[in-house]
Amino acid sequence: MLCFKLNRQLNINFYKIEELTIESNLSTVFFSRYYYQIPESETDFYLVSNKGDQGYLIPEMKTVDYFILIHNYISEEEIEELIDGINKLPEILAAIEVDPKRLKSKENLIF
Repeated sequence: MLCFKLNRQLNINFYKIEELTIESNLSTVFFSRYYYQIPESETDFYLVSNKGDQGYLIPEMKTVDYFILIHNYISEEEIEELIDGINKLPEILAAIEVDPKRLKSKENLIF
């Protein structure tokens, strides 16, 4: 549902890909993951669920439902446009930029 709304609002095409798997000593946790690449570009977008079947991808941000991870270059202006577009959706309480360097669980975002 969120992907459909983001795709329509932002004129992009997120589609479901293989789940992100995080393994620990105790268990294996799976997170829904979606992908989009800007045509004629090497910029990749991943929409990843923060809540998996047995825990959180980023436990210190339990109030966050999804993260959009951007691999490769995107300008500050494009980031602002992306955030503004997401925030226009009535279902979204807030879309903000998060510095991954400040996260304790940042290693979970490397894939």
